[in-house]
Amino acid sequence: MNKLIATLIAGLFASAAFAQAPAPADTTTAAPATKAEVKAEKKEAKVHAKADKKEAKVEAKADQADAKADAKATKEHAKQHAKKVKAGADSAEKKADAQADVKASTAK
Repeated sequence: MNKLIATLIAGLFASAAFAQAPAPADTTTAAPATKAEVKAEKKEAKVHAKADKKEAKVEAKADQADAKADAKATKEHAKQHAKKVKAGADSAEKKADAQADVKASTAK
């Protein structure tokens, strides 16, 4: 316990000493940009923003086309499934009629 308290107190003194030390001066700061450079950067940013906006529109159109194609494929699949079900029902109905005819003919 004594070691813990001693460590905490030493840490307190160390942090207090560190907090009072002045920050080192940064001598590698860049010179302020000229107005022309700032203007060119703003113009470049606008160009990039426009390009990103156009790209987003193209992607949105492609996504819509994909969604339409998926919907069309799903609808076609549903139609094919309905045809198969109907054909199966017709086949089952024909089998039932045939069995009924067989029973009717054997009952006489």
